[in-house]
Amino acid sequence: MTAEQRKILAVMLVPMFMSLLSVSIVNVILPDMQRSIGASNSAIQWVLSGYTLAFGVFLVAAGRAGDLFGRGRLFVLGVSVFALGSLIAGLSPDPLILNIARVVMGVGSGLLSPQGVGMLQQYFHGKVRGRAFGMFGTIVGVSVGIGPVLGGGLIAVLGEEWGWRSAFLINVPIALAAIILGRFWLPKSAWVGSGTEAEPHPRKRADFDPVGLVLLAVGTLLIMLPFLERSAGAWIYALVPVGALIVVFWVRWENRYARRGGSPMVDMQLFRTRSFAYGASLTSMYFVGMPGIWVIVALYLQNGLGFPALHAGLVGLPSALLSAIAAQAAGRVVLTFGRKMVVLGVGIGLTGVVASALLVLAHESWGVSIWWLLLTLGVTGLGQGMAISPNQTLTLADVPVDYAGSSGGVMQTGQRVGTAIGIAIVTAVFFVVQPLAGYGAAIVAGFGFIALVIVFAGVIGIIDLARGRKKDRRENEPVRA
Repeated sequence: MTAEQRKILAVMLVPMFMSLLSVSIVNVILPDMQRSIGASNSAIQWVLSGYTLAFGVFLVAAGRAGDLFGRGRLFVLGVSVFALGSLIAGLSPDPLILNIARVVMGVGSGLLSPQGVGMLQQYFHGKVRGRAFGMFGTIVGVSVGIGPVLGGGLIAVLGEEWGWRSAFLINVPIALAAIILGRFWLPKSAWVGSGTEAEPHPRKRADFDPVGLVLLAVGTLLIMLPFLERSAGAWIYALVPVGALIVVFWVRWENRYARRGGSPMVDMQLFRTRSFAYGASLTSMYFVGMPGIWVIVALYLQNGLGFPALHAGLVGLPSALLSAIAAQAAGRVVLTFGRKMVVLGVGIGLTGVVASALLVLAHESWGVSIWWLLLTLGVTGLGQGMAISPNQTLTLADVPVDYAGSSGGVMQTGQRVGTAIGIAIVTAVFFVVQPLAGYGAAIVAGFGFIALVIVFAGVIGIIDLARGRKKDRRENEPVRA
């Protein structure tokens, strides 16, 4: 890895870690935040929902903007917006300002995240790209696991009031450092896109496809909103099919736009590439399941067993560390083992989920220490590290660099939508079972749903692996005279 590549990673990965951490850290600080500013349950829910919605809606559009106008520009803009939102959130006097600030943070995350994936595609190749995506996988795993621990630690050290505020304010100096280093360390080509005249050999000036942008944004919003705002009642789920129809219309629009000679927001030919189609489907399905683990584990440990926030957060620490180690190791050998590593990782993750469910049953029935979750959830983290970053590398391997940002945005949108749907379903299962059979049965039922979803993700990986082998056999068959 060259000195320039190391600088790109240093500039890019820290703000991406920040943006992902802001998803997981909030779960632990919510009670103190609610008491501090006197927020209702509905208002505090939007601290989670507003961020996630804005994050998901902006991903693909921001990715395409980076492709056209320069990924460095959009990255620095995203970090700046995220820093502004974090500052406002940390100083918020009331729930309204806090929720507006969280939406601003979500917009910033949506702007910066696809630029990171795009720059990995643009500046890293071959085995070095696998290592870079391994570091990206490390960031994902650590951010999920360390968020609750960091949030609980800040509250323990700084107290209820400044503990939750510092969880936002800590982003500001980190973001400022990333902006300054980005200006000096990102290469000049990162500030030039395929739609700018500054490109040395510019193509026909590309357009931004504003109709496609609006259609996908509205469709994504309508699909995600019901799963994030469940308190509105059953009627809100009628928005899901409406959103799905808009997405279908968006696909038709993109195809028509391309046929007319325009530069579509997402080139639908990407989905004819087997590696991209199956890889994007696998990661979307995987994220329907896995993120819900940490929600129901926190509910079980804190509400069911009376654990303090910091102790509940510590349960996820081995999972985060093993996920980080596995992602690093997998990134070095992913091009050697290919999709087999992804399928193996999904299988190991599934084993950890099933083992965790059995452990809860053993704890409820025979008093086995619940701290064995450190081991079983650690196995889950190990599988995640082996699956997510290699899948990212393989999925984007055949994507043209001109669409690296938008294709990365498509993948991350699938993850955000999958996460929203999955957490909504797994928490619904938990809250339906808990009054009837208790917290132990509720978390086991939640683990059961998660295991089923991961099985489906594994099936997608196995089908892709089988089709890849069939294609290789055909290509290696001798030509008959």
